[in-house]
Amino acid sequence: MNERVVAITGGQGELGRAVVTAAQAQGLKVAVIDFAEGSPGPEGTLSLGGVDLTDPAAAETAISAVVERFGRLDAVLNIAGGFVWQTVDDDRPAWDRMFALNLTTALNSCRAALPHLKQSTEGRIVNVGANGALKSAAGMGAYAASKSAVHRLTESLAEELKATSVTVNAVLPSILDTPQNRKDMPDADPAQWVAPADLAAVMLFLASPESRAITGALIPVTGRV
Repeated sequence: MNERVVAITGGQGELGRAVVTAAQAQGLKVAVIDFAEGSPGPEGTLSLGGVDLTDPAAAETAISAVVERFGRLDAVLNIAGGFVWQTVDDDRPAWDRMFALNLTTALNSCRAALPHLKQSTEGRIVNVGANGALKSAAGMGAYAASKSAVHRLTESLAEELKATSVTVNAVLPSILDTPQNRKDMPDADPAQWVAPADLAAVMLFLASPESRAITGALIPVTGRV
């Protein structure tokens, strides 16, 4: 059994489940943190549901529960987030919601985890940005702006932690091959998209000791789009 402990936020979603499965296959000790109430998971996995990561106190409580269970924390993979397609002139503005779901959750998770990650000999933070935030498109303003903020958080935190063992990186996926995306885009070719398992592999490499030479990187994971 690998002694490293990873906490995965948003672990009940499509990408989250792929990362959890891959982490378990590597023998990592896994904690799943999500707002949704999920299944307990395999033996040895800690599942924390009903956690509102937009609340700093809730993030602190969840991370503390992970450390209490496993005795340590080596990596946090921030997958929790959301997506809304909405034009700027829409009278139901999604900007606050997108920043709360995509930026605030990652920020609170990082802050809560940092004291514990600094105690690891190879602490890791892996955030999920978006390739679509590099150049936004119509209807993508709120989402792209919030993910661009995740990119800046990643870069700034990486610089702040260079004197420690903790590295901070982000993956920038394009379209993920999920049932919902196939339903929403029936005429598209999903073979050109990114399989969640493939993105999970990149994230877990960044969460591993072997990635120690990489920090502050925004890594595109775009399949064949």
